[in-house]
Amino acid sequence: MPTRKLYYEDAHLKCFTAQVLSCTRTQNGWAVTLDATAFYPEGGGQAADTGTLGDVRVLDTREQGEEIVHLCDGPLTAGAQVEGCIDYGLRFARMQQHSGEHIVSGILHRRYGCHNTGFHMGGDGIVTVDFDVPFPEKDLPAIEAEANAAVWQDLPVRCWYPGVEELPTIAYRSKKALPWPVRIVEIPGFDLCACCGTHVRRTGEIGLIKLLGTVNFRGGTRMEMACGQAAFQLLSRAYAQNIQVSQAFSAKPMQTGEAARRMNTLLAQQKYRCGQLERRIFDSLAAAYAEQGNVVHFEEGLDGAGLRELADRIAASCGGMAAVFSGTDDAGYAFCLASRREDLRPVCQALTARFPGRGGGKPGFQQGRIAGTEEQIRAYFQS
Repeated sequence: MPTRKLYYEDAHLKCFTAQVLSCTRTQNGWAVTLDATAFYPEGGGQAADTGTLGDVRVLDTREQGEEIVHLCDGPLTAGAQVEGCIDYGLRFARMQQHSGEHIVSGILHRRYGCHNTGFHMGGDGIVTVDFDVPFPEKDLPAIEAEANAAVWQDLPVRCWYPGVEELPTIAYRSKKALPWPVRIVEIPGFDLCACCGTHVRRTGEIGLIKLLGTVNFRGGTRMEMACGQAAFQLLSRAYAQNIQVSQAFSAKPMQTGEAARRMNTLLAQQKYRCGQLERRIFDSLAAAYAEQGNVVHFEEGLDGAGLRELADRIAASCGGMAAVFSGTDDAGYAFCLASRREDLRPVCQALTARFPGRGGGKPGFQQGRIAGTEEQIRAYFQS
């Protein structure tokens, strides 16, 4: 028996009463069908509704043929009347996102002739939309301004099924021709599109559309956006973070970008100066090992690049193998073995066999990490 789709009759319907037609035990719970439902099944990039049927929880909703199947965490009695309540806050947020996406996709289709080839509502409130045509990211502010103008005009959102003779006369947005019946969603002046999702009644319910950015994707464009309460929450969190940044930089909230650029310039200068000083220290250490043959040296606080540079300078000075280590007895030691004359691969293999770890590289340059204490490592090389 086909399920009456109440979510198409009234997308804002929160609770309803229906008759249980069937309840079947499955591997993941109980599959329940009703004679009518307000639970929207997953489809068209929009996630399935959740909520309650009586005293059981609806975990997922799927469309199977003409029936809507509710996956529940408990059984219901076939033939019984049951009250269903959807998680309306989540549904309304998804309607805001879906209707907002239609406005933006309609604008992009008119401006660039591109089609929406992928649509996903993330759990973090961010909507990802893929388009088959590239368009410049510098145009986003103008697109965003036009989209929000549509929101603030509070336009009606019409959803309907045209008749079999009417459908061919409607120039609706679609990637391919669709057989009748087709559900059409219209936002006057902005979009006319085939869609199976739920939508707000008027664009003013969307509240806000925020375009977050684009990347090139499969010859087209992938765009991220947020709508409605998701956009509000995202911008609120971003502003709270910006307040912390402004306090850290002693800058006004609207001047944190320039303050960050100044800090980056300062850090780059300091990094260059520290690098120059570090190289002087490395030269001094290498000079102390001149012509001493094989050398084992421990130095605190070196990153991978510093470890390699110090090992290379000592190897050039000592005339043998330079084994340089940096780390702690508790956390283990990163190492670099360097030599101008010797193939160090056997040395590295023996070292990582003696101490738990791994390493590798070129014949005269081996790098890795091992577990052990400084005393144990020194004793190993002395032996």
